[in-house]
Amino acid sequence: MSSTANVNNVDRKPTNTELPKSVVFGTSGLGGCMGWMIVHPANTLAVRWNLASMQGKPFNFGAMIKETGWMGLYDGLSAGVLRQVFYATTRFGLFETFRDKLHEIRGKTDFASRVGIGAVTGGIAAYISCPMEVAVVRMSNDSTLPAAERRNYKGVTDTATRIIKEEGVATFWRGSGPFVQRAMMVGVFQVATLDQFKEMYAHYLHQKKNSIPNVFCASMTSGLLYSLATMPLEASKNRMAFQKICPDSGKLPYTGTLQTIKKVASEEGFFALYNGFLPYYIRCGGHTVGMFILVQMLRDVYKDKMV
Repeated sequence: MSSTANVNNVDRKPTNTELPKSVVFGTSGLGGCMGWMIVHPANTLAVRWNLASMQGKPFNFGAMIKETGWMGLYDGLSAGVLRQVFYATTRFGLFETFRDKLHEIRGKTDFASRVGIGAVTGGIAAYISCPMEVAVVRMSNDSTLPAAERRNYKGVTDTATRIIKEEGVATFWRGSGPFVQRAMMVGVFQVATLDQFKEMYAHYLHQKKNSIPNVFCASMTSGLLYSLATMPLEASKNRMAFQKICPDSGKLPYTGTLQTIKKVASEEGFFALYNGFLPYYIRCGGHTVGMFILVQMLRDVYKDKMV
């Protein structure tokens, strides 16, 4: 890139248009699954830390490991990977497809376009994958409950079957509000800003765009932004997905995003919504870095094989 080039470079055709759509979607999903296997323990830790106050107890890492063992951090891994099959494949595949199509229509791809497309595709992907998200939250945190209150899920198939039989299909979309809202923000902060940061670092740090250092720097910055912005929504989603009907009132304690945020903030303090932020950022930043680097490596391998 020349020194006089505009960092936004809005008239440049997106480079991924040379890839078949099957490769775009396939590498997005595979990279998402591979990245998730790396960060799943951080996600389990974030969920348990975040939900500890909901269960009326302080979070203690040592006690958690003593109770569930180190392998307990992999509770819900099957549901987490299956979630990425739907979520990552749809979110990033649709983002790049819509982005490239809009470029054909408008003749440019600017930041506003990326923001809008990132929000829409993020919301679509979240709604599709919400059943697996509910399964991930429940399987990740079930072993921390008192023995009499545990659901004792045996796996992702058992979780899905029991939810349908015991609570109804609609339960799979319990917490879909904050999950979709969070995903739309992720679409803006992670997907849309990643493109922008890659161009910015290529311009100011003289990196080759889409090189591993370029993807790493852009992913870390994007991951930090979206973890800060979405933690309250993540906390709301976790509570709504994990909650049980109150035996006294016969009602669910959390009914919507704003109601959940207000209830938690008034009863436990606003920063209770940020319980577990450190492992959440490790999950967000780690998955962002790992996934995008893996996606880029997979696409580089494909291009090399096609030469």
